Amino acid sequence: MNIKIVGRDLQATEAIKDYAEKKAERLNKYFEGEYEVVVTIRAEKTEQVAETRLSVKGDTYKAVTAHKDLYAAIDKNIDILEGQIRKFKTKRERMTKDAVSLKDMPVAEETTIENEVIKELYYEVRPMDIEDAKIKLQERKGDTFLPFVNIQTGKVNVIYKLKDSNNYGLVEPEA
Repeated sequence: MNIKIVGRDLQATEAIKDYAEKKAERLNKYFEGEYEVVVTIRAEKTEQVAETRLSVKGDTYKAVTAHKDLYAAIDKNIDILEGQIRKFKTKRERMTKDAVSLKDMPVAEETTIENEVIKELYYEVRPMDIEDAKIKLQERKGDTFLPFVNIQTGKVNVIYKLKDSNNYGLVEPEA
């Protein structure tokens, strides 16, 4: 652990430095190897602010607390950092666990289904003329076709968008 105490508008005494180092040692249980802790202290009006940054293997954790007592602010920052570290480690463990479980899943053999109805769509078919059907299809952004009963013929027709997205096609029964 590498710790650095920086005072801005406030002198970092030996007691503060020792206290911050002692509290930062609580973070040892979360990391193996080197990490860096920078504690910046400053005074703002009637409160003293402690900002604690922890850098380890490319990850950075930060806590800022204002309190009348600088020692209490440092305590609160360490508590906040511990919570952030636990949350991040739990999230990372969950992600690796999910990734491992996906690898362990048996791969289902792909079977091709032929000559079967595998999807059914239900549409409400309303009587309207071709122009009204075109306007209704334009209103439905996700749909590419619309079945309707043609008022002139009394038969079910389907209007659909062509691939150019500017024109429409019409399917009418012959008989």
